[in-house]
Amino acid sequence: MSEPGAAPPPGDAARPSNWNLPNALTVARILMVPVFAWLLLAGGGTSPVLRWSALAVFIIAMITDSLDGKIARARGLITDFGKIADPIADKALTGMAFIGLSLVGDLWWWVTIVVLAREWGITLMRFAIIRYGVMPAGRGGKLKTVLQTVALSILIAPAGGLLHALGVVTMATAVIVTVVTGADYLRQARDLVRASRARRGA
Repeated sequence: MSEPGAAPPPGDAARPSNWNLPNALTVARILMVPVFAWLLLAGGGTSPVLRWSALAVFIIAMITDSLDGKIARARGLITDFGKIADPIADKALTGMAFIGLSLVGDLWWWVTIVVLAREWGITLMRFAIIRYGVMPAGRGGKLKTVLQTVALSILIAPAGGLLHALGVVTMATAVIVTVVTGADYLRQARDLVRASRARRGA
């Protein structure tokens, strides 16, 4: 136990506080999820006004997702809370979008099940093997996120015709990329664990 007035340990001095702007944006995104859900599901998803409002909330939430990471890296505000809460916020928002669209009949349930099984499965796996090392997000993962965001945004909008068709095609592409990148993450995880065990046994 340190004496009163003594300087904090070097590790604590360099550790940013959890009370910062990136974490506030992450928490705000989590709080947007129930608001988004209500706007999307109210009235069975048939109100154009509520659907456009749901789209606005979804887009704002996704913007905060981009901002919090950039601010945290630029200002050195990466925290353990942010590392845990950020992916949870992302998965909660996109998960609600997939489930909500399936509930209102605008997206096949098998698509939602396949995508969410991959998303939550890979997230849990990354936490489970973190003692062996960190798996960074690759280009495929970023492409997957962009495709999912675009597809969900189009399908949330109360529009039909060519726009809806574009949403379906984009979603189909997103599902393919989601499955392929999921398989690649599993391969990376296997290699990471094997390499870590080999180093420890050397």
